[in-house]
Amino acid sequence: MEKLSRFVLRHRRLTSLLTFAAVLLGGGALALLLPNVSENNAYPGMPGYEANQQIMNTYGTGGYERPFVPVIRFPDGMPVDSGPAVQAVRAAFDAVEEVTGARVVSYAGTGDDRFVGDDRRTTFGLVFGGPVEQGGIPGSALGEGAELDTAIDGAMRPLLPEGASLRVTGLDTLATGADAGGFNVPVKLAVTVGAAIILLAWVFRSALAFVPLLTAMIALPASFTGLLAASLLIDVHETTLIMIPLFGLGIAIDYALILVTRWREERGRGVTGDEAVHRAMATAGHAVVFSGAAVAIGLLAMIVLPIPLLRSLGVGGTLVAATSALVTLTVLPLVLSRAGHRLERGRAASSTAVREERASRAWTALARVVVRRRRIVLLGSAGVLTALSVVAFGINLDVPTTDDLATSGGGRDGLTMLEETGIPSGTLTSFDVYVPEEGDAGAVADVVRAVPGVHGVVAPGGQAWQRDGSALLTVLPFDEGGSEAGKDTVAAVIEAVPDGVLVGGNVTQQIDYVAVTYGAFPWMLAVLSLITFVMLARAFRSILLALKAVALNLLSLGAVLGAMVILWQWGWGTRELLGIQPDGAIGTFVPVTIFAFLYGLSMDYEVFILARMREEYDRCGSTMEAVVRGIGRTGRLVTCAALILFFSFASMATGGELDVAIFASGVALGIIIDATLIRSLLVPAFVAMMGKWNWWLPGWAAAVLRVPPSPLREESRAGQAERPVMSAG
Repeated sequence: MEKLSRFVLRHRRLTSLLTFAAVLLGGGALALLLPNVSENNAYPGMPGYEANQQIMNTYGTGGYERPFVPVIRFPDGMPVDSGPAVQAVRAAFDAVEEVTGARVVSYAGTGDDRFVGDDRRTTFGLVFGGPVEQGGIPGSALGEGAELDTAIDGAMRPLLPEGASLRVTGLDTLATGADAGGFNVPVKLAVTVGAAIILLAWVFRSALAFVPLLTAMIALPASFTGLLAASLLIDVHETTLIMIPLFGLGIAIDYALILVTRWREERGRGVTGDEAVHRAMATAGHAVVFSGAAVAIGLLAMIVLPIPLLRSLGVGGTLVAATSALVTLTVLPLVLSRAGHRLERGRAASSTAVREERASRAWTALARVVVRRRRIVLLGSAGVLTALSVVAFGINLDVPTTDDLATSGGGRDGLTMLEETGIPSGTLTSFDVYVPEEGDAGAVADVVRAVPGVHGVVAPGGQAWQRDGSALLTVLPFDEGGSEAGKDTVAAVIEAVPDGVLVGGNVTQQIDYVAVTYGAFPWMLAVLSLITFVMLARAFRSILLALKAVALNLLSLGAVLGAMVILWQWGWGTRELLGIQPDGAIGTFVPVTIFAFLYGLSMDYEVFILARMREEYDRCGSTMEAVVRGIGRTGRLVTCAALILFFSFASMATGGELDVAIFASGVALGIIIDATLIRSLLVPAFVAMMGKWNWWLPGWAAAVLRVPPSPLREESRAGQAERPVMSAG
């Protein structure tokens, strides 16, 4: 790293020109990316997705979208099968079809008693949103179909007889919190930048606080150039352009913060001029490199999955992390060399420089308490994390069920009307079956009707249900698709239908998604852990510290997922904190995405803290003193870096789609848990407990890793004369 800083400072003009060009190119790349981003969540190769695509391409409705369910209750003395009632039902649903372009089915079109309640006065229908390209109003499987909900009510109500009641229900009308609205990306960026300025001003207390922000402002546009190049190979999803600026802003500031803080520390020791830059790069520069590599390794989990959205996020995150590290290691030394001393001028800067020569008193005091009470601290913090990890085993990745959705409103009233008259709630997760031209729709319908768990099968005639030789069947299950019984019904239908017949629906696609994403996840986790172990064993020259880092990262992931269960499944405080009504489920893409982002981010802090402990141990030979000095030097920095990233993701969680809010809040919680329970308590307590074994790297392992060995040696007493420093990198 020192060689790189000397090269940069010898070629100042070239570095400046390349930086300016990178920013300009990044602006142009963003302009080219914006019109070409993808809005589709494609899952090629998954049977459920392919079935839904075939249904949408042929009929323009249904597929992944869940149906809306209008429920009508006629007044006393007017049974559903009476002439006036049948005419009213037919007229009402014909009006829906005309106004919305939707595909509809009801008792009037089928004569099927399964659309009639036990009281003979209640009936319902299924409405699948109409194709946009034909002027229709689409439905939604994301809880954003309020427009269709309103249109259905407006079309039907005027045509019902006096005394009849109408309620429109469905999973999407019940999922009242799924679309939370909220701030847009520029506002969220402004919130994050404002929080960063306050925190950086608290740390630096001089104009130097703006240097990490400058690094971020260079790294972000430069990363878009790489993303534009990547778009030649992958589809860049619009969600990537929403998340990457917030993620990139936080991580670029983090990397710059590490280097600038170490530069100030060297100046506090009396090192001046470019030599302070070189010394900072020789130590903190290695931490930045390893942190960037850790982030890339974590995001690898998303890149290799055959899910375009996740791959786009993974590539975008990797590019912005790599760009942030590169800018920190090239542009930042130049800025510090040219203007760092001027930015530090003034009374506040002078007093801070004196303080930087010493470790933080508060963090040093905390570290000494942790070292003294290491067993209690270790058991307490590990106990909390383990308890949260146990809760995580109850995570729900399925479609929401009505038990966890809105308890009041028109959607709930409609569901109550259905259930009161013996109509199963599984009808809200009705799904389509596509019968190709060579298939016999009648025979397939008979096969599906015989499947346990199926309440009914409808196959009306007309263009909305029969087109180009194919036919659509709609299956009404007894049990909701989000329940185990409902998933079993879907699986049984898939097993029963003949070859060539495609089973679609929201639940079918969700089942396939979970199987593909999480089926190979344990193996992927093992590979990532092995790669990380090798990398960290080289960085720390220690077997135990590398094993501990991997184990704590996995424990951290479990704790975060447990916290997500409490917040989003159990709903404890969610509405009060975020103003969003949870739906009792965690989005299927959320756990793997949280893992990918947090695995690298938490390793970011791990590398910085343990590298400093290793450095202090090589200096003084005492584990206890290395822990105290390491935490004393890094505690305030890690806290500031964590808070900046926390505000980045917390601002993202304040509005937008429910899945995005869940993901962002999960990363924000993970950052806080990691920076407090793990890095500030559990890590120093563990290192203090293990003593000299932390620093052991036998000769055979050192030869494999191609680093110098670190034999076991007796501990020196704290405060002993310092030994020469060996760089931890």
